[in-house]
Amino acid sequence: MTNMPEKTRRDFLKECAIGALAAGAAPLAFARDVNPTSANQPKSKVVIARDAALFGSGANPEAARVEKLLDRAMQAYADSSDPVAPWKKLFKPNEVVGLKVNTIAGPGLSTHVVLVEAICERLQQAGIKPANIVVWDRTNGELDRAGYTLSSDPNRVRFVGTDSQDIGYDGTLLSYGVVKTRLSNVLARTCDAMINVPILKHHSGAGVTLALKNMYGVNNNPDKLHANNCCPAIADINMLPPIRNKFRLIVADAMTGCFEGGPMFKPQYAWRYNGILVATDPVAIDQTAWDIIERKRAERGLKTLQQAGTPPKYIAVAANSEHRLGTDDPSRIALQEV
Repeated sequence: MTNMPEKTRRDFLKECAIGALAAGAAPLAFARDVNPTSANQPKSKVVIARDAALFGSGANPEAARVEKLLDRAMQAYADSSDPVAPWKKLFKPNEVVGLKVNTIAGPGLSTHVVLVEAICERLQQAGIKPANIVVWDRTNGELDRAGYTLSSDPNRVRFVGTDSQDIGYDGTLLSYGVVKTRLSNVLARTCDAMINVPILKHHSGAGVTLALKNMYGVNNNPDKLHANNCCPAIADINMLPPIRNKFRLIVADAMTGCFEGGPMFKPQYAWRYNGILVATDPVAIDQTAWDIIERKRAERGLKTLQQAGTPPKYIAVAANSEHRLGTDDPSRIALQEV
């Protein structure tokens, strides 16, 4: 693909303004708070749904329980008695919806297939055609190792990696702060709206990886963005207009998490949290994930992330007056456990 010129700051601000206008038309129950630190704005809501019997007696979560857990989380978030209504509020039937999963760690610590299947089922019940749903990550190989069946059939839900021959990265070089990058064509060209489906994980550099850092899987040069505990790169990449404007929902897979040794799977540091987290504020949900991981580390007698030299300082940067991607202030986060 022929490279296009780098986006200027004026282009960037224009696209953000357009995205903000579009967001203003979204249902209020799901609209992202553009100034979450303001006392006049509602708090950022984060729902944690858990089921101690999620895995039953097996090695994998039970599909029926996962579906019920997803419904409980989404209904609590939207304050709805109907399990399909929240999805109808978020997505229009004519939209192409992408699910950005996280599969880098293999089958032990990747977005569970059963959760993705449950989300796809609810999207279809909300009127999204199977052909308009795309489940994706960086590579076909990672998706395959995590248990996903690859498919590019245009009449079915598609499961594809950016490295697929007909996808690749968009030619436009986008930049913000320390980030200069190209985004997957699944995000830049194919999809109208996105769902972020990350994993609850420790990260050896950033400290925590959940919603915000999952965006390192949508660009062509994540290896260039790990300096200084990935800060401010994580916050900066989330400022790029296709990311900020298209991601509407976070459904975090917290069924199996890791509190040390991440982002790859190390069984001695993994545990069954048996949960799903739902939010639209990526900063608030990452702050919540940080708290969960710190509690588990304390339980195991480990140092805090600050003491270990890997504080997730990108979270505060993402919340600051320049980025305003959400709130990290506990008093501005409405945490609901169901």
